[in-house]
Amino acid sequence: MLSFLHIEQIAVIESADIQFDAGFNVLTGETGAGKSIVIDAIGAIIGGRTSRDLIRTGAKSAQVEAQFIDVPSLDWFQDNGVEQGEDGVLLIRREIQADGKNICRVNGRLVNVGQLRALGRQLVNIHGQHDGQQLLDESCHLDYLDSFGETGPLREKFQAAYQKLSDLKRQISALQMDDAEKSRRIDSLQFQIEELERAKLEPGEEESLTQRRTLLRNGEKLIRAVEEAHFALSGDEDRAGAAALAADAQGALSAVAGMSDAISTVSDRLAELSALADDAAEAVRDLREQFDFEPGELDEIESRLDVLYRLKKKYGSTVEEMLDYLDKCRGELDEIAYSSDTIAKLEKQCAAALEEARAQGERLSAARRQAGEALQKRIQSELKQLDMPKVRFQAEFKPKGGELAMDETGMDEVQFLMSANVGEDLKPIQRIASGGELARIMLALKNVLAENDQVSTLIFDEVDTGVSGRAAQKVAEKMADVAHGRQVLCVTHLPQIAAMADIHFSVVKGERKGRTFTDVERLSRQRRVEELARLTGGEHITPAILAGADELLSGGERYRHSSL
Repeated sequence: MLSFLHIEQIAVIESADIQFDAGFNVLTGETGAGKSIVIDAIGAIIGGRTSRDLIRTGAKSAQVEAQFIDVPSLDWFQDNGVEQGEDGVLLIRREIQADGKNICRVNGRLVNVGQLRALGRQLVNIHGQHDGQQLLDESCHLDYLDSFGETGPLREKFQAAYQKLSDLKRQISALQMDDAEKSRRIDSLQFQIEELERAKLEPGEEESLTQRRTLLRNGEKLIRAVEEAHFALSGDEDRAGAAALAADAQGALSAVAGMSDAISTVSDRLAELSALADDAAEAVRDLREQFDFEPGELDEIESRLDVLYRLKKKYGSTVEEMLDYLDKCRGELDEIAYSSDTIAKLEKQCAAALEEARAQGERLSAARRQAGEALQKRIQSELKQLDMPKVRFQAEFKPKGGELAMDETGMDEVQFLMSANVGEDLKPIQRIASGGELARIMLALKNVLAENDQVSTLIFDEVDTGVSGRAAQKVAEKMADVAHGRQVLCVTHLPQIAAMADIHFSVVKGERKGRTFTDVERLSRQRRVEELARLTGGEHITPAILAGADELLSGGERYRHSSL
């Protein structure tokens, strides 16, 4: 569970330390005080999206640090090369810099945001006001049902079969064309193949020709330089070159080398110099032969490079790419020539793939329908506890439309229906549910879905919108019940929910030295009474309101103790 949270330089919070406990934790405060900033900070620590706009004005960066305790053994640590730490303690730190970069550490080890997000999904679930809108989105209902029914493995098997079927259908579609289109394509391919084959392309020839052209264009200058080098090293009939002179010098000293170590050393060096000079002279003679240019060779090279240039404009930026394109054209021509046989073979494979996809789809549908019945019972049970005893809830199934009666999600269209009043027909949730009903249905759904995961911390960010009176009391009791098995953090404006919490924090915004600051205070029992009175009566707090707030808090304490 989340034990400690440190927030620094985020929006209106300069610095705040919050010590959370097990059970039901609640945060209250005036609208705009900064309650959502606390939730955003927790979102950042579990890999949520952030923005440089979160950084407090004037600060260079923002930081969030969190400590989790009683963290179970998770494969994530081994998979990502991070030490899990002792006694189930986990430390996470995230720094948001002004240039948009993020520095994330888990137990001191650097990780990226994606790795942090994968870990965060196993630590915390955050449910916000937008979740109610997702419940109105029919496209989300199937995912909710699959999550509840844990149909992930079956869905993956179906998707693999469906992907294979889709690939085969695309191949068949690519080969199917009318006779006129086929004739045009064959003519085009044959022309391109013949043009490329006539060119007799060779890998690497363009580079070789370009180098040779450079030599030819500078032939006179190169020949003159080589001849001068040759004369300097080899000489002629009238004058000895450097190679011969070095040999003569070495010969002169070799006769007396035994008389002195110094003479012997110089003689050896001259022997090395003579050998190097001979090698250089040989290399220069090879250059003379290499630069023996043929008349008209430059014109031939220019003509060949021009051919390559014109072909590159049509078939590829290099000779290698043009050869690859040639192979591709030959392959496509063969496919078209034998397309009837290929299509027949693919259609046979496609029929088998369709049969397999339908079989996998039917298994998935059966599991979904079974999950739908179980979900209906669980949701209705939860809603009875949330003061909606007459509500009926149902997951309605319809077959997919289209040619195949399936898509990548399966063979089912799923829509949640409800009837909130006796005698009313079941209708789509988005057409009849009020704001308060949506909040309670979403709470029921989230509570049911949470039973299938191991996440120990649930966060509800103002999900009680539209709830009041007796319904608010029932929502408060449900959250308290959920908190028996896991840690619950809730941002709320409702006194009934705040009174039911084990730990109460107040988020207060004020001004100091011309700057806006937000402080987070853990409330004593007396301060809780005062905060509940503020939630109930606003600015005008009377002794009667305070007495009522005290009784509300006492009622919450009695409920928690009685439900243990």
